Amino acid sequence: MISIENLQLAIAGKEILKGIDLHLRLGDTYGLLGPNGAGKSTTIFAMLGLRSYKNGQVSVLGHDPMKQAVEIRRSIGVMPENAGFYDWMTAPAYLQWYGRLYSITQTERDLDTLLDKVGLGSENQRTIGTYSRGMKQRLAVARALISYPRLLILDEPTNGLDPKGRREIHDLLLEFAAEGITGTLLCTHLLDDVDRLCNRIGIIDQGHTRLEGRLGDLLAGQGTDQHYRLRLEGKPNTANLPAGFSLLAHEGDWWHATVQFKNSKEPSALWGELWQRGWRIQEIRSETSSLEELYLRITAPAASYSQEVTK
Repeated sequence: MISIENLQLAIAGKEILKGIDLHLRLGDTYGLLGPNGAGKSTTIFAMLGLRSYKNGQVSVLGHDPMKQAVEIRRSIGVMPENAGFYDWMTAPAYLQWYGRLYSITQTERDLDTLLDKVGLGSENQRTIGTYSRGMKQRLAVARALISYPRLLILDEPTNGLDPKGRREIHDLLLEFAAEGITGTLLCTHLLDDVDRLCNRIGIIDQGHTRLEGRLGDLLAGQGTDQHYRLRLEGKPNTANLPAGFSLLAHEGDWWHATVQFKNSKEPSALWGELWQRGWRIQEIRSETSSLEELYLRITAPAASYSQEVTK
């Protein structure tokens, strides 16, 4: 769905992107990570045809963004980090207006269903100007989904949400991933979101892709078991656990576990398997911070900047 090879881009004579590689396939939830100023937003602008580039190959849904940007934009849903709205409108009126930009006519039932999915069903008659930041985040997700996109690009989708709101957005994105009919590019600084949602990641720094690959492979390459703390609703069935998943302790609603990622199993697949077995997971926290350690090692100022790309 996205194929980027050695993307290079300059703005006002200054090199911003010096060698970006990114490969997202149908059904992937891809975590794009990197420090502020690394080039994440510029990479997205290039994918959408909003920035011209001098070198490299970019294909989005089979289209060249330098020549077919309109075709690309018609087939994607985008949630920017700072999403603007008309504060005097209600959420249904706003989404109905926005849908017309895609030549989509939404029925009242369609809009109610979509707002229910993102947790705004009971608030749909309030004006957007009265919404909290978290509620506006939910509306931004609904807006990105309104065109039934083949590709979702989400920038910090859970920013400003409480644990319950984060879980609801997580569950929604996992539902889309399970259907296997869309791909999702997720830009976030919340590594817990990446742990739960993503099956592939790319880490970019100073305009270069430093590492790319399947998250399960990269965590397995760390060489140690991964430790997690899971907050659950109710008591789970502990009699039949997935392979590689072992419970250590139980404190109230929190369960401590170790995970061995083998055979390219990603964290998101494991959490989905537990959910199917009746584990009502509300929150996931990494205790070993293996992804964090990997991220810091790759982006550390003293790190070796040799390419570490696994396609």
